Amino acid sequence: MRKPEKKGTKVQVMTAREAVELIDDGDTLAVCGAGGGIVDPSSLIEALKDRYVETKEPKNLTLWHSSGLGDRGDRGMSPLAQKGMVKRAIGGHWGQSPRLAEMAEKNEIEAYNFPQGVMAQLVRSAAAGHPGILSHVGLGTFVDPRNEGGKLNDVTQEDLIRLMEIEGKEWLFYPAVPLDVCFIRATTVDTEGYASLEDEITYMDILATAQAVHNNGGLVILQAKRVVKAGSIHPKKVTIPGYLVDVVVVNPEQEQLYNGSDRFFSGDYTAEDGEVEPLLLDQRKVVARRALMEIAPGNVGNVGVGIADGIGTVAREEGVGDKFTLTVETGPVGGATAQGIFFGASINSKALMSMPAQFDFYDGGGLEVAFLSFAELDAKGNVNVHKFNGKIMGTGGFVNICAGSKKVVLCGTLRAGGLKTEVGDGKIKIQQEGKFEKMVPECSEITFSGEQALKQGQEVVFITERAVFCLTEEGVVLTEAAPGVDIKKDIIDQMGFEPIVSENLKQMDQRIFTEGVMGIHDEFMKGSF
Repeated sequence: MRKPEKKGTKVQVMTAREAVELIDDGDTLAVCGAGGGIVDPSSLIEALKDRYVETKEPKNLTLWHSSGLGDRGDRGMSPLAQKGMVKRAIGGHWGQSPRLAEMAEKNEIEAYNFPQGVMAQLVRSAAAGHPGILSHVGLGTFVDPRNEGGKLNDVTQEDLIRLMEIEGKEWLFYPAVPLDVCFIRATTVDTEGYASLEDEITYMDILATAQAVHNNGGLVILQAKRVVKAGSIHPKKVTIPGYLVDVVVVNPEQEQLYNGSDRFFSGDYTAEDGEVEPLLLDQRKVVARRALMEIAPGNVGNVGVGIADGIGTVAREEGVGDKFTLTVETGPVGGATAQGIFFGASINSKALMSMPAQFDFYDGGGLEVAFLSFAELDAKGNVNVHKFNGKIMGTGGFVNICAGSKKVVLCGTLRAGGLKTEVGDGKIKIQQEGKFEKMVPECSEITFSGEQALKQGQEVVFITERAVFCLTEEGVVLTEAAPGVDIKKDIIDQMGFEPIVSENLKQMDQRIFTEGVMGIHDEFMKGSF
């Protein structure tokens, strides 16, 4: 890493290719960004890829990326999946950039998965000169060094995470990783490097990362849409002070997301609730509707990516979207999040936090309820979302959110792989059963520990399109079954373990399976579900 010399307070403006020429073999590079293009410094990523393809330099980089970034294809971090360029990657989520995950699966790079929130907090600790952080997040999971210690493949051997005991209580110690270079993004930057994010969707951990790199004597490279005169950005709008920025790269074509820009996502406009487009009545909406019944007026919750991400939209359909507050780990507070690869882009947010601050709230127990998805669930209530069927997905904020929430609602279909259902007239029919078990005898990896949740006194609910379960000291208990299904044939026989059947087994509310608005406003406000 070679830092350009500053001329007074002026920041150097370069082409993307000139900027990435400053990166040396063996550097540790942090890349900020999330989802389907949120603050994605794509010009810098593409330029680094092009340099390596042409020159085979720089080699043996360590990549640090706290959140999943990409389109689950060739964008995001995937261009950096070049043999010889990357030696090690430490990521919060991998599935958004599958080319990098494929290298890890083939043991071509060392690969670690740290919880997203821990990574966001670690860059802040690194900026402050701390050796790392102690956290309860990850105890009992694959991150715990008594299990895999966050390692994702066989070639990854170095133990980074340590188990420690302080005053009789267990903690995990996560070390701060010195960062040499970072790619960050803003909207507007002045000629002294002071930058604002007015068109961006979230702040992520951009400021903390820039501080960590700068204080380590490293190189901060900022991509921005425009450069303006020094001092012309209002100081309250400046997110990144100019003294942190070494190089600016301008991309006037920069968009908020891969599919373009929308000022609703940047909070400039507010959508009318009456304009909400109802979700299609299918198995995903069934899960979102039933999950909505697990939150109460006034609650603060989190909604994760996957099958649960329609909860905000369903709440708006039912006229209760403003009766509680859903947050997203990337920073939005309130509103409704986009779905799929664009998760994290919210409309009608009430506030926007930095990502480290959002995770402080989560880790400290601020959430009343969390809605997350599961890939595998076993008889002990353990859940796996980060690595299954040989594929590396990563945890994202899952581990943090589960560890700190008073109630954890885990959502998914009962089976996967070609599952087809027909929903309507107050019931659900299984037209074609899924090929793969999701309810397994024992999870191959543990992203959520049922044992740890019970120790912490958390309430745990599992919601599928045809059944609802809860976790008790005795095991996983079937508490509700959907109208239209055979309990033995369609539920128990489709599971890899036999659940305990509740003596008070109920039928799921028929309104969940009916077209139109459910009409649950009054019951919701009374908390009578």
